[in-house]
Amino acid sequence: MDHIFLGHEYAGSIKPLEGCKLRISSLEELYDVLSDGIWRAETCAPRMRDKWNSGNKTYGQCSITAFLIQDIFGGEVYGILRPDGNYHCYNVIDGRQFDLTIEQFGDEASSLVFDDRYPQSREVHFAKQEKYERYLLLKKLLEEARG
Repeated sequence: MDHIFLGHEYAGSIKPLEGCKLRISSLEELYDVLSDGIWRAETCAPRMRDKWNSGNKTYGQCSITAFLIQDIFGGEVYGILRPDGNYHCYNVIDGRQFDLTIEQFGDEASSLVFDDRYPQSREVHFAKQEKYERYLLLKKLLEEARG
């Protein structure tokens, strides 16, 4: 599988936290598993769902994916402030930036600025019930596939 996400060249060396019960060997493998049917319309942000399709599986998946990655691999979640006032979330693990959902931006991806200026908290993101429920669904689907 092609790995076109930010940090893909290092993702194979990022291993799950000790005690992780999922059968996932690396961040690179997580991307493969999520791409293989776990990212879906039901896990996409509702406001973006009408544009989600299997050709752009990462669309509307950033925050729930970033917090799931943090659960499995540790690190921090940061955001890029978007023109609409929302944040696009990504991870920093062992001093390296990873964005498994960057491909949703297509050609615009090269203009995104990953400067680690805006730490993101799950308490703020999951205050939105629908987002928390999508996170739980993503987590459940992953556990069913690799638990």
